[in-house]
Amino acid sequence: MEQERRYRVNERKGEQALPRARFKAGGIQVAVWDNASKEGQVYQTISIDRSYKAGEQWKTTKSFRANDLPKVILALEKAYEYLALKHDELQGATMPRPTEQGQGLVRLLA
Repeated sequence: MEQERRYRVNERKGEQALPRARFKAGGIQVAVWDNASKEGQVYQTISIDRSYKAGEQWKTTKSFRANDLPKVILALEKAYEYLALKHDELQGATMPRPTEQGQGLVRLLA
């Protein structure tokens, strides 16, 4: 639901939403997103996904197995660290973020 609203904000401006930052640990990915309130105030949210292969096709899910939890925790800790260190900068952020491929910050942890 949150993701749908995020895309609606950017679709009005004719742009595709890309995360501000991504943190990966194995098949787990945590993405940090910029969002805007109705009043125009920018705030950040996160999404968590797990990638897996079904036959020849790659898919994603928001469900996790017990052995995924250490990787989820690691990626979440890195996202939290990023948000804590960037707090002052992010408070002055404006929408929209750049949408060209390669503009998002990517951190590979595993």
